[in-house]
Amino acid sequence: MICFDVLHPYYLPQYLPVMQELQARGQVVRFVIYRSQDQQAALDALVAQNGLEAHWVDSQEEALAYYLKEKPSWVIFGNSFDAAAKLKGICKTALMQHGIGPKACYYTVSESDMDVRFVEGEYRLKRLQQLFPHKTFIDTGYAKLDPIVQGSEAGLDLAALGLDPAKPTLLYAPTFYPSSIEKMAKDWPSAFSEYNILLKPHYFSLSKPSYKKQKQLLEHWGTFDNVYLAPVEQANLLPFMASADLLISDASSALFEFAALDKPVVWCDFYHLRWSYRGILSFRFKNRMDEDLYRYAGVAAHAASYKELKAVVDQQIAQPESFAAKRAEYTLELAGRVDGHSSQRIVDYLLSEEAS
Repeated sequence: MICFDVLHPYYLPQYLPVMQELQARGQVVRFVIYRSQDQQAALDALVAQNGLEAHWVDSQEEALAYYLKEKPSWVIFGNSFDAAAKLKGICKTALMQHGIGPKACYYTVSESDMDVRFVEGEYRLKRLQQLFPHKTFIDTGYAKLDPIVQGSEAGLDLAALGLDPAKPTLLYAPTFYPSSIEKMAKDWPSAFSEYNILLKPHYFSLSKPSYKKQKQLLEHWGTFDNVYLAPVEQANLLPFMASADLLISDASSALFEFAALDKPVVWCDFYHLRWSYRGILSFRFKNRMDEDLYRYAGVAAHAASYKELKAVVDQQIAQPESFAAKRAEYTLELAGRVDGHSSQRIVDYLLSEEAS
């Protein structure tokens, strides 16, 4: 048996292609899923939609107890796991980071005591190996994108969502912090009336009480005729990426995932910062973001303010190939090979003699 540790619903799109590859090779797969008051609806929907064999837990302590009792051959994590060292000699552990992109946590998460980490591309492998010379890293690429590249992810039925299939489709997928949501005009969908707009925020924006102002704005935008707001239960970003012609986002993993599909991206350089990240405390923001944020700025067209956004979007829709060369260059560094076979490479390793 191979287990996937599901601390948050957004880990699942990275896990599912690997699950399918494992099942195709006759392996038993189980998902250890953490109950959550904020995200239970999304978790229940994902389990039902994907027919997952799930074991529910309330804490890392419960998850650890389950792994110690069941002794799976592997446990795959989407983030650090404080008790990973306690699984030594019981089962193998692997880290599949749940996103790619510029946040410093992409690297620091490897401080967790995992047996192996699957990484995306030679550049990141070399950098991680320099930071953690005694750890094992395997370059597999980014499994989450496999269904789109393979063509098995068909995307959304725009007409069924009340949108016009003849219009170009924009995907606005902001992160929760730091976010551009608060800086967008209250009625911005009306200024983009010639486009369909898919709103796919981070689930924190819809479920966490601390982001209730973001939720109010998103729900207001969802009332416009040319807008579809994804409910929190619709947790998988892949159908939205497959359906969209252009992505608008902040410095998020989604931005780099979309660029890896060779589609145009507009990067919002305007975002709301809490007072504790401003002025003399701005070092906190810099610490949150990795130097890669600036290294890869050329992957997308940038809008310095909301007022610039419409013109930048129009230009990118008219000339979607204008950043193609940089998208290809940076995708190779951040996502590695985008050939639809990343999950196959991961499973090859999990079932190999080298890993046993």
